[in-house]
Amino acid sequence: MKAFRLFLLFAIIALTTSFRPADTWSCKLGLLKYNGGGDWYANLETSLPNLARFCNEQLGTRINPEQGIVEAGSNEIFNYPFVHMTGHGNVIFSQQDATNLRNYLTGGGFLHISDNYGMDKFMRPQMKKVFPELEFVELPFSHPVYHQKFDFPNGLPKIHEHEGKAPKGYGLIWQGRLVCFYDYECDLGDGWESPEIHKDSPEARLKALRMGANLVQFAMMGGEEKKK
Repeated sequence: MKAFRLFLLFAIIALTTSFRPADTWSCKLGLLKYNGGGDWYANLETSLPNLARFCNEQLGTRINPEQGIVEAGSNEIFNYPFVHMTGHGNVIFSQQDATNLRNYLTGGGFLHISDNYGMDKFMRPQMKKVFPELEFVELPFSHPVYHQKFDFPNGLPKIHEHEGKAPKGYGLIWQGRLVCFYDYECDLGDGWESPEIHKDSPEARLKALRMGANLVQFAMMGGEEKKK
C-alpha cells in the first residue's frame, strides 16, 4: 500500500502542475538496466528525454527530461512511475531482480518493454520469473491504452520493419491491472529518438511519441480510460 500511495502521488503531481514553479520537475522516466549482456542502453541518448519533453508539451506533465537509469534489483526503481526496457539481445534477471520487479509492479509501477529486434526470446522467460502465474496476452484495439490523449483505433503504429510483421501490443495483467506493456514488431523506443539517429520520417516519429505519451498517461493515471 505504501508503494501504491507513492505512485498515486506521482500521478497527482505530474498531472496537476498549475501550482508548481516553472523550474521544478515532478519525476523522471526510468531506463531499466539489466544483466545478461543485452544492450539495455540501446536507446540511451535521446529516446526517453524526447518522450518526456513531448509529454510535457502535450499532456501538461512536468517530467524531468533527464532520464534515470535504474537496475532491476535496486530499491531506486520505486522512485519511477514509468520504467522503459529495451535492447536486442540477452536478458537475465536474478531472483532478487525478479522479486524486486514484482514488488514494484504490484505496488503500482508500470513497465514498458520495447523489443528493439531480437529481444523477444530472451525477455519472455525472464518476465516469467517475475510473474510465474501470468502470460503475455495480446491487447484488443479497444483497450484504454490505445485511447488516452491520442486515439489508435488500429493498435500500435508500425515504426520499424524488422521482419515485416504487423505490430503487436501485449500485456501482463495482474489483478485486473495492466502492469506491463510490451510492443513487438513495432519499436516505439527507436521512434522516440532524435531524427538523425534512425532517419525515421516525421510522421513515424509523431506516431511513436503519441503512443508513448498514451503509455505514460495510462501509467500515471493508474490505468484509467481518458475522460470524454
